[in-house]
Amino acid sequence: MAEKPSNKSILEQLKNGIAQFELTIPAVSSISGVPNPPFFARIGPQLGGRSPAMRKVERYSIQKITGDGRCMFRALVKGMAFNKGIPLNPREERNDADDLRMAVREILCENGNERDQYEEALIAITVDESLKRYCERIRRPDFWGGESELLVLSKLCRQPVIVYIPEHEHSTRGRGSGFIPIAEYGAEFQKASRKGKGRKVVRLLYSGRNHYDLLV
Repeated sequence: MAEKPSNKSILEQLKNGIAQFELTIPAVSSISGVPNPPFFARIGPQLGGRSPAMRKVERYSIQKITGDGRCMFRALVKGMAFNKGIPLNPREERNDADDLRMAVREILCENGNERDQYEEALIAITVDESLKRYCERIRRPDFWGGESELLVLSKLCRQPVIVYIPEHEHSTRGRGSGFIPIAEYGAEFQKASRKGKGRKVVRLLYSGRNHYDLLV
């Protein structure tokens, strides 16, 4: 059996563009927006009047994600792989999700030089708890990802991400089968630049049950 790569090795793969689940390079700019008030699996920078995406209900298909505590990380790796036409089996999805989680830990908990590039994520974390406590919790495979981790991963992976809620959860009548965008990360990476071509958006569905699925 092959030896599992170290956290440092995983981070290097992300930066050098050789991670299986997504080609990545070092981040070059920050993500706009202000963190939301804290709640379980926080959702982060809201899409307000600045984005036309908020003006309409969108329609997608749901790809269900296993609810084992890794759901945000699973949905993200599955979405990135889907955009590249790469199928992931359940084991690969789980392992890649854990790799993303540990990449976040490497940056925020073990790499002081890079940590300062992710100030928004640090603010979002320390609203609720100390960084020390966070770094203890993120070691666990059932750690719930949310706003802080999306702030890091969208930048690290140069990956645009939009988070949605079901229309029926937003409607006063509790009706509707579409999806409403509520938060956006890494929007700048949708555009082509000297660093490479633009990236396809990964669309995550956040439900009132504190769970993430994938929209395609």
